[in-house]
Amino acid sequence: MSDLLRAPAEIKYAEELDWLESVDDAPKPFAWRLSPKMIRLFVLGSEPSDGLDREIPQKWFGDRSIVERAVVTLASDRGLLLIGDPGTGKSWLAELLAAAISRNSTLVVQGTAGTTEDHIKYSWNVSMVIAKGQSRESMIPSPIMTAMEGGAIGRFEELTRSTSDVQDALISILSEKYISVPELDSDNIVFAKPGFSIIATANSRDRGVNDLSSALKRRFNFVRIPVVTNRKSESEIVRFRTEELLRRHQIELDVPPTLLDVLLQSFADLRAAAASAGSDDEKLESALSTAEQIGVLEDAILHSNFFGDRALTAGTLAASLVGSLTRREPEDLAIINKYLHGVVEPRSKDEGGAWPEFLEGGRNAIASMS
Repeated sequence: MSDLLRAPAEIKYAEELDWLESVDDAPKPFAWRLSPKMIRLFVLGSEPSDGLDREIPQKWFGDRSIVERAVVTLASDRGLLLIGDPGTGKSWLAELLAAAISRNSTLVVQGTAGTTEDHIKYSWNVSMVIAKGQSRESMIPSPIMTAMEGGAIGRFEELTRSTSDVQDALISILSEKYISVPELDSDNIVFAKPGFSIIATANSRDRGVNDLSSALKRRFNFVRIPVVTNRKSESEIVRFRTEELLRRHQIELDVPPTLLDVLLQSFADLRAAAASAGSDDEKLESALSTAEQIGVLEDAILHSNFFGDRALTAGTLAASLVGSLTRREPEDLAIINKYLHGVVEPRSKDEGGAWPEFLEGGRNAIASMS
């Protein structure tokens, strides 16, 4: 793992998955590596009532019913569509589910305007075709076709960003469970093995980009991932990701609980301001998601480690927040400046603590960008 910039879940948690598989005696659908209950436990973590000999840490923070509905969907003949705002953990949940079910989360197609049918079906090795003609050996299977042949989980990221032609090609795969290869005279159908399914993700902010057809919608079960608004859950997510960051970079640096509270409160304030804004011009372009909170904290930690005194400060945190959330100038800078003067300044006078330094760090960051 130390040789990988980012290890997929099945490698990162290989030892844990092996152990869970060794003690899992519950029925498993198809050729799944873990039973539904054990998959839920792997994703959400164990509790004392589970009666295990070791603790399984929580990896995705969300409602239990979301994970259960996702697992039930994958055990059926329908695809799973995880839909929600940016930064709500859709892709991470999809990766964990694929790793737990088939021990392979890397069969992924990324949806973009340039994604073609070849990316979800197959293409050809041109040099082999020239030398030996078209055959199964000269065919390059897509990640989705590979998942079909192995009875595994295929993933499709950002489905609504792909064109309607690509989306339509998924309809036959999800309904017929095979891909025909008309270029071949024989052995020209690739059938899906039991256990094959697709987990797709869609950004709820991308409505109108390439809306799904009603035919494709019928072949997916929709599971909506809400924005995390519970302060305790959000704190757990940020801490979990931050600890991973510190381990990966081998950084020994404490994140004071007071600064974490400042970060959570500032995002809560900015979300409230966005909710009461009269127009999009009065809102930050940022989605203000938990993932962006993690990004702000990561930036502040790395800056403190490389250029500071190896101690996270409120001023560095404020500068990171301004730099990370400013995407439009001067609109976003004006919104953050208004927040600092209208909310943070009174709070720093009334509450003190880390807020005065946070206010000064934010003002300095805005001044340097203006």
